[in-house]
Amino acid sequence: KVIWTVLVTILGCASSLPVGDDSICTAEELAKYRIIFIGKWSQTAFPKQYPLYRPPAQWSSLLGVTHSSDYSMWKKNEYASNGVRDFAEKGEAWVLMKEIEEAGEKIQSVHGIFSAPAITSGTGQTSTELEVHPRHPLVSFVVRIVPSPDWFVGIDSLNLCEGDRWMDEVSVDLYPYDAGTDSGFTFSSPNFATIPQETVQEITCSSPSHPANSFYYPKLKILPPIAQVTMVKLKKSQLGLSAPYINLPAKSNEIIDSVS
Repeated sequence: KVIWTVLVTILGCASSLPVGDDSICTAEELAKYRIIFIGKWSQTAFPKQYPLYRPPAQWSSLLGVTHSSDYSMWKKNEYASNGVRDFAEKGEAWVLMKEIEEAGEKIQSVHGIFSAPAITSGTGQTSTELEVHPRHPLVSFVVRIVPSPDWFVGIDSLNLCEGDRWMDEVSVDLYPYDAGTDSGFTFSSPNFATIPQETVQEITCSSPSHPANSFYYPKLKILPPIAQVTMVKLKKSQLGLSAPYINLPAKSNEIIDSVS
C-alpha cells in the first residue's frame, strides 16, 4: 500500500508539471499553410495623425518562423532582442535572421523561416507559405508599422496543432505593439532611444496615456484591429497554387471619434 501510494503521488506530481505547448502534438508528419496578412490601417479607421506622405502609411515585409517552445522571437512584457529592435525600428532583418539561425543550430528549436512581401499602403494584403512539423508546431512573426518609432504587429508562438490533427484554418486580429526601444510618441517621431530599454508592450487607446500618442483615442474602450492574419492548411492538391484574395469591406474598421 505504501509503494502504491508513493507511485500515485509521483505520477500525480508529474502530471501537474508544466508542459510545452508543442509537446503533445501527435499530428501527421508535417503540414503546409498559406499565411495571409491583411492590413486594416486606414485613415477612416485611425484618423489621428494618419501618415499621408514621407512616407505614407504602409507595412514592412513579414518575417516569421516555425519553431518549438524552446525558441521565442518576441514576447509581451519581455525585452526585445537586438534583432527585433532593428526590425521594429528600421525594418532591417539581418540581425533577427542571424538570431533565428543560431537558435536553430544550437538547440534545434527552429524548423523554418518564412517571409512575405511588404504592403505599400496601410490597407492591402500579402501572403506566403510556411511548413510546420509535430516537433515545431508554433508560428511567430513580426511586421513593422511604417512609419513609426518602434511599433509592430505580430504573433507570438501560435500553436497550429490540436492533439493529433492540424488546424484547418485560424484567423487572428492584430493590434500594435511597442518594442520598448524608442520613446517616440507619434508615427513620424525622430529617433529617440529608450534608455534603459523597456519591455514589449501592447499599445492601446489609452496607453501610453498621453494626448500626443498617435493611437490615443480616449473615447474608445479598445482599438479596432489594425491588421489581421489568416492561416489556411493546404491540401496536397493546393500546394504551389497562388493565394486566394480576400475582399475587405470598405469600412470594416471605422472609428467614430472627433479627435483627428
